[in-house]
Amino acid sequence: MTLWLSILFAGALTYTIRLSFIQLFANREIPAFVLKALRFVPAAVLTAIITPELFIQDGDLSLHLANGRLLAGLLAILVAWRTRNVILTILVGMAALWLLQWLI
Repeated sequence: MTLWLSILFAGALTYTIRLSFIQLFANREIPAFVLKALRFVPAAVLTAIITPELFIQDGDLSLHLANGRLLAGLLAILVAWRTRNVILTILVGMAALWLLQWLI
């Protein structure tokens, strides 16, 4: 019962937090500098999630060639930079990761 109450409480709290921002800005115009800054949020969040996965292996900083995640990530970054194609970046990055994990 405690588990279900915790889940319901967490869901209600999350809903309330999100609703508060919707209600706060419902009848107001968001300033242009805020809208401009919000464009960078997805890239910043994705970077914050992925970067530790590339550099940390088994709890330690891993900057050597045996780190397949780092090499696959660097290849994916190169593909993204050169092609600006999200699907190709994901496909090349995953294929490189699987190949490097198989080889290493």
